[in-house]
Amino acid sequence: MKGNDALIETLNGLLADELTAINQYVVHSEMAENWGYGKLKKTVRARSIVEMKHAEKLIERILFLEGMPKVSELNTIAIGSDIPRQLSNDLAAEMSAVKHYNKAIVAAASAGDYATREILEHILQDEDAHVNELEEKRDQIGQMGIQNFLATQAGE
Repeated sequence: MKGNDALIETLNGLLADELTAINQYVVHSEMAENWGYGKLKKTVRARSIVEMKHAEKLIERILFLEGMPKVSELNTIAIGSDIPRQLSNDLAAEMSAVKHYNKAIVAAASAGDYATREILEHILQDEDAHVNELEEKRDQIGQMGIQNFLATQAGE
C-alpha cells in the first residue's frame, strides 16, 4: 500500500529517535554495570529493548507503506559521565520522543492513516511510561541523595 510521503518521512524521523535512544541506553546500561549498579543496568537495558521493538514496528510500517527505512541516520547520542547526567539525558530523549510521537499521531490522522496512528499511539504509551520511570529515579535521587540511590542500584 503506497503511503503518504510526508508521513513516511515523519516515521523515518521517529526511527532516528528510536535508533539513537537504543545506542544511548545500551552504553548507559553497560556503564552502570561497569560501575557495579546491576539493578540499574537491568532497568536501562530493558528500556533499550523496548526501543528496539519500537524501531522494528516503525521499520515494518515504513516498508508496508512502500517507503525505505533510513537506519543509518542517528541524532546526537548524549552519553552521561555519571548516573544523574545519564538520567537527565535519557529523560530529555524521552521527552523529545513524546513530543515527536504526538506530532506524528496528528500527521497520521491528517493523512487519513488511522492504522499508523494506532501504532504510534501504542508506542507513545511506552514512551510516557519511560518518562514516568526516569522522573521517579530523578525524584528518588532528590529525596534520598545520590549515594543512597546508588546503594539501591547495586547488585543484581
